[in-house]
Amino acid sequence: MQPTATVLVYSDDANTREQVRLAAGRRPAADVPPVEFLECATLPALLKQLDRGGIDVCVLDGETVPAGGMGVCRQIKDEIFNCPPVLLLMGRPQDAWLATWSRADAAVTLPVEPVGFADALAALLRQRLAITA
Repeated sequence: MQPTATVLVYSDDANTREQVRLAAGRRPAADVPPVEFLECATLPALLKQLDRGGIDVCVLDGETVPAGGMGVCRQIKDEIFNCPPVLLLMGRPQDAWLATWSRADAAVTLPVEPVGFADALAALLRQRLAITA
């Protein structure tokens, strides 16, 4: 198992980024490595981090302004070679069809519910680590 997994969190809301960190904890599941978080509040910062590489999972806030996580997800799926899996944070369950349109690998609703979020994050980490192993 690799020593740590890197999770990139994109949201213009510091409280949302904190909810993500607290919900995931140091290790979202016993069978995945501990996580390190990189936080971005703007699209240029997110794209710069993705260009550097080394990201295992992206968590994108669909409610971010001006570039929402759903559109950003679709963009990075088109533009980033070997794009990491994306966990999308949606404002309401009715937006699930938009999560599908954006090509997100998983989606959860806001506010972040710790157990559901940790389970979804751990599943994406398992998927990513199995591919890179």
